[in-house]
Amino acid sequence: MANTEAALKESMTTIEGTIGVALVDYSSGMALGTLGGGKELDLAVAAAGNTDVVRAKVRTMELLGLKDEIEDILITLGSQYHLIRLLTGRNHNGLFLYLALDKERSNLAMARHQLKKIEAELEV
Repeated sequence: MANTEAALKESMTTIEGTIGVALVDYSSGMALGTLGGGKELDLAVAAAGNTDVVRAKVRTMELLGLKDEIEDILITLGSQYHLIRLLTGRNHNGLFLYLALDKERSNLAMARHQLKKIEAELEV
């Protein structure tokens, strides 16, 4: 089992093209941990903003009566992918991993696969 810091480090080092990563509590919008980012990406702002995206999707699913779980949400920009992976399992309720990727240096399918693996090992 990996703690938050180890999971964020693994994301940065094993997922090709990663710009930044954060573990976010979407009930508060607060990042519980961040790594990477910088001038090109303010992870605190991204965590808060993507909290609104997650809340909107969860609310929409409730209104539609969908009894399914969100695996991830993908936002495709001109030069980046933003991947939001809602965490499931014990002690993960209300959390998501947020990953920003450089489109030219990343493989989206592999990033999704690696993020799922990191989620499974994460102990919060």
